[in-house]
Amino acid sequence: MKRKLLEHLFSAMVVTGVLLFFLFFFQYRSQQAMAHNMEPIRPFINLPASDFNDPFYRALFMETLDLYYPGQTDRNQVIAKQLFRYKEAELSSQLQSVQKEKGLTLKRIYQIIGMYMGFLSVFAATLALTWYGVQSLALWRFIRRKQRLSQPPNKAVDPKKKGLNRLGVMGRFLASLILFSPAYTLAYSLRTEFDTGSFIFMVTLGVLSNGLLINYTNKFYAFLMSESRKGYVETALAKNLHSDYNWGAPGNMTRAAVFGLKKRFPGHVLDAIMRNARLQYLPTIKEQASFLITGLIIIEMALNIHAHLCYELLQQLLYRNMSEVMFMVLLIYYTVKLTEVAADIAHTRKMQQYDN
Repeated sequence: MKRKLLEHLFSAMVVTGVLLFFLFFFQYRSQQAMAHNMEPIRPFINLPASDFNDPFYRALFMETLDLYYPGQTDRNQVIAKQLFRYKEAELSSQLQSVQKEKGLTLKRIYQIIGMYMGFLSVFAATLALTWYGVQSLALWRFIRRKQRLSQPPNKAVDPKKKGLNRLGVMGRFLASLILFSPAYTLAYSLRTEFDTGSFIFMVTLGVLSNGLLINYTNKFYAFLMSESRKGYVETALAKNLHSDYNWGAPGNMTRAAVFGLKKRFPGHVLDAIMRNARLQYLPTIKEQASFLITGLIIIEMALNIHAHLCYELLQQLLYRNMSEVMFMVLLIYYTVKLTEVAADIAHTRKMQQYDN
């Protein structure tokens, strides 16, 4: 475990060093560029009664510059263009590019951290729900398969049951269509019905889209199937543990246990299968977390959700405020890295419990 922690620490230090280098580099460059661009036009910024959107004032300003600085026509034109751009950006409520080019300030750091905490809460809630949903759905599928295998074949087909089976197939098809749909596709179709910036909407979209839930349900189901074929299952059966998967059978074989938080089946062989499958699944959380973060980034960017971290990241890329971009990327990286560390610690502790 110490070796894994050292690897995580080393990689975090390297990535942090690289990102901080670029952060300070872009911060210094933006400050230098701003000071350089502002210096020639500083005396003219606060000119009274000047409306530079009016062509008359523009022409008047150009003539005034030529009058005060004769023989410097090229320089005067450059100053005039810079001042006109400054005034246009200052009056634009949408771009506000002049203010945005100030770089990473303490106020902006607080604002970004506030947006990051919102992103982190959505990420944590979505990860917890997918952790629960993946196990519940995979366990339900596993038990239903065992139940079908234990039932004798019935050649006579009930017409009503046949119709219900067709409805079930159609329902599963529609559910798969939704679960595999890209998040922004679902969001655009629902954005007029819901507040797309709400916490509940973001979490729901993160859980039910991009194939996240169904893909990792299949992985957990594969772990359950693999564990059910191992030798310790036969040993458990020889020790008279219950192996009946029908509802109401001994060993807490109930629907409430399947969809409960602990998912315990004392005295049933499924209890050991479930614990070992969960142990095998723990390292997969690292991959799942990275996949989830990518999905959340795409959702926020695609929906243009203002005051959210990933939309702000896209906006600052547009303004080329790379120091702020580096800071936000660093926060997202730390989220991924801390999730990996937590998953490795949890897996190691579980392994130690089994060894003892």
